[in-house]
Amino acid sequence: MSLQKYLAKKILGMSVLLAAGLLAVNAIADPAPDFTLQSSTGENVRLAEQRGQVVMLNFWASWCGPCRKEMPLLDEMSKRYSAAGFVLYGVNVEEDNADAKKLIKELGVTFPILYDTESKASSLYNVDAMPTTVVIDKKGEIRFVNRGYKAGDEAKYREQIRELIKE
Repeated sequence: MSLQKYLAKKILGMSVLLAAGLLAVNAIADPAPDFTLQSSTGENVRLAEQRGQVVMLNFWASWCGPCRKEMPLLDEMSKRYSAAGFVLYGVNVEEDNADAKKLIKELGVTFPILYDTESKASSLYNVDAMPTTVVIDKKGEIRFVNRGYKAGDEAKYREQIRELIKE
């Protein structure tokens, strides 16, 4: 099978899943692309250095209503599972992060926020919806991609986190 046919088939399959309303797609353990971004504390964070932990990347923007709703819930999950080898990074995708910093303070978010002002990480992860939440296993492989957010999705996130922590 040619590369073009393979890619067309994969894209068609993903389109069918999304059209069917399946927001969580098992990514079949594709390696998570590495990146380094500056964090809200001023330090640089490199994804590859998180190997051995379950990592959740939550791509968000301050103008996104569903992002605002889920941030406090994500903060609770971060606190609950951090001792079990889980780390959560909020990845703000805005060129100017002033509104993001204001929102983080307003909501009292304590998990680390990374600033993707040049869309490097968002491009690597093909972020096409706000929010997009990617869950990476201890080996550094993408296991779940969740696009969008609706009330109750945090239960799905908790299942995904617990599943990967047990591995």
